Amino acid sequence: MPADAASSYRVLARKYRPSTFADLIGQEAMIRTLANAFATGRIAHAFILTGVRGVGKTTTARIIARALNCVGTDGKGGPTITPCGQCEPCRAIAEDRHVDVLEIDAASHTGVANIREIVDNVRYLPAAGRYKVYIIDEVHMLSTAAFNALLKTLEEPPPHVKFVFATTEIRKVPVTVLSRCQRFDLKRLDGEALIRHLGGIAEKEQVKADVAALALIARAAEGSVRDGLSLLDQAIAFAEDRVSEEQVRDMLGLADRGLVIDLTDALMKGEIAAALALVDRLHSHGADPLAVVQDLLEFVHWLTRLKVTKAAADDLTASEAERVRGQEMAARLSVAELSRAWQILLKGLTEVQGAPSPDAALEMVLIRLAYAATLPSPGELVRQLQQDGRPATPAPVRQAPASEGSTVAAMAPRGSAAVATGAPAVRVSAPTPQPTTAVNTAPSIRSFQDVVDLAEKRTEFILRSQLVTNVHLVRFEPGRIEVRLSDRAPARLPHQLKEFLDRETGTRWTVTLSREAGQPTLHELREATTRKIKAEAESDPRVQAVLDAFPGAKVREVVERNDAADVGEASEVPSVEDVVEDDA
Repeated sequence: MPADAASSYRVLARKYRPSTFADLIGQEAMIRTLANAFATGRIAHAFILTGVRGVGKTTTARIIARALNCVGTDGKGGPTITPCGQCEPCRAIAEDRHVDVLEIDAASHTGVANIREIVDNVRYLPAAGRYKVYIIDEVHMLSTAAFNALLKTLEEPPPHVKFVFATTEIRKVPVTVLSRCQRFDLKRLDGEALIRHLGGIAEKEQVKADVAALALIARAAEGSVRDGLSLLDQAIAFAEDRVSEEQVRDMLGLADRGLVIDLTDALMKGEIAAALALVDRLHSHGADPLAVVQDLLEFVHWLTRLKVTKAAADDLTASEAERVRGQEMAARLSVAELSRAWQILLKGLTEVQGAPSPDAALEMVLIRLAYAATLPSPGELVRQLQQDGRPATPAPVRQAPASEGSTVAAMAPRGSAAVATGAPAVRVSAPTPQPTTAVNTAPSIRSFQDVVDLAEKRTEFILRSQLVTNVHLVRFEPGRIEVRLSDRAPARLPHQLKEFLDRETGTRWTVTLSREAGQPTLHELREATTRKIKAEAESDPRVQAVLDAFPGAKVREVVERNDAADVGEASEVPSVEDVVEDDA
């Protein structure tokens, strides 16, 4: 490229910056609101635009300034949603030389003195345009004093002044400012629309680009049009004649997607040797260990979305291999397994970031994930214990010195004071077997606890959790429940409870809200009972003897004995020697 051409080159993000509202993509709600406001003359005196980086906040602010000051090709036009782009105000604003349109960067003009200058100047009429327009970018960077100095002018500005604010941190803007502005939340551009937009620009630049390559760029841009154009600019320079998927992957430092899918498959099958071999291949391809973990996290999230909604398979930013193999893996894996993999990888991401050897940290994370993939879930363990139906015999444990923070598990027969003891940090009691009962087609509901038990039996765990933690019972009678909800309870909980009872019992129920205090929640009652039993156990002389023998130990929980035959008569309590063996 000749030197003069190189010096005059404009990057794609600037070359294809929208100049009219028609050029904006993905912001239809905002455009419609502004169009109606301009058509009816109900134009606000202040706007605030918020959204992630690169979605068009500053660009939209400039288009608003142009729409307010456009006079048309004949010089007689008024404010319009479709500025002509040919009149002197439109050209001057586009070239950043209009004296009445002031664009201020709040990151470098944070002080109250800068705002006082604006406040002093708003009283003067525009010099060349219809309106004075103040565009303040990243307005959340202003100091508290600066915001306070702006409030009065912002609430009652002169009729010839308009304010347009832009920010990526809307929560940092005081509510006193927000309440004085018309707010627009600019949306991220979805992957499909961004791919089409990038493809159209590639055609205008006479560059051939594969759809898979554009999909990678759109995914890396995360909904930001400016980031997508910057990456496309870089990819064109990197590829020269044709932008391919492999070239974009090398440019972004991404791991090969097929190898990532193979690695996830091997890890979820517990094939550690195969997984480590794939990691070596990724390393030889130049993949960064941190990028590998991030890609695994992204793919596990993709599998989870496929598991819970089939519509996720229509995402155009996903490759064909992801859609085909992803559906097969999602059908094979459970949500519990995918959630466990997500948690391990999420923790591993921090470990790889801070490890002195990221490659070794990556391998250790993957080995942990592969071993965990073959372990039963907590739900499966509970079902196995319930199906067994017999309590396991507590094995003798060895006595060891108690360290700071160690615990003692205490046992007590049902209905008696909790006085038994156990070794530090060892639970010696067996799980209580659940009696086998027949499932009735029309269960009998005689108390609120019956409602909670029925929700658990029907695996309505979310509903059960809400009933236990967020519902204060006021009155109960068959067919009618009156409750008070805590502040954390969802508003639709009474309706959900009624639908559940109507469906499960075959009769009509009435669930009403009350302002009476009602009873404590079941969770609060359970906590109070637990504290009482624990206090009784801690006050027992035999438990005190164990606590004295192991400095720093404390009672962790109290477990009731359901079968007195396992320990003798109900009044008999096992001694310390029964549950703790001496090394000698």
